[in-house]
Amino acid sequence: MDRGEITGVVLAGGLGRRMGGVDKGLQELAGRPLVAHIIERLQPQVGPLLINANRNAEVYARFGCPVVADAVPDFAGPLAGLHAALAAASTPWVVTVPCDSPFLPADLVSRLAGVAEQASAGVAVARTGDQVHPVFCLCRRELRDHLGDYLARGERKFTGWYASLATVEVAFDDQPAAFENINTVAELASFSRPV
Repeated sequence: MDRGEITGVVLAGGLGRRMGGVDKGLQELAGRPLVAHIIERLQPQVGPLLINANRNAEVYARFGCPVVADAVPDFAGPLAGLHAALAAASTPWVVTVPCDSPFLPADLVSRLAGVAEQASAGVAVARTGDQVHPVFCLCRRELRDHLGDYLARGERKFTGWYASLATVEVAFDDQPAAFENINTVAELASFSRPV
């Protein structure tokens, strides 16, 4: 699968509750907003790149990517961000990454795509050991209506959504630290290693 067939999406639409309600993607790590670190790592891996945000759209737009808000109201979580991206994308595939994981693998998309193609799967998610990282998700754009129906029922869990689909888990046991995420102000302050 060519990277031009894949739209990348940075999920920055949450409320940042565990970080005191701030817009997490705009918090600084090593002198730059978290979203800037994510874009730098994800952009070379995909074709078009979007940012899903429900606040501060004008600030996110300064990073040079189209900004899409959730169609589902009330900060419904990362699946709502994926749903918005599936509606906005023009490529056959969409890959999502959260805005709070600045160490994401440089080969994330190629590995997800390779396994998805090999298995003829509609969804591929990252895994390290026995821990699944469903927000690191590659899925076919044609699943938008399926996801819309799931969200319309009030469902919000990633794993519940893709449980009924042809899904593969892709092992990243060689890079477990790449999926570390930053949820609190204390965690943000504690990350001193290079990004």
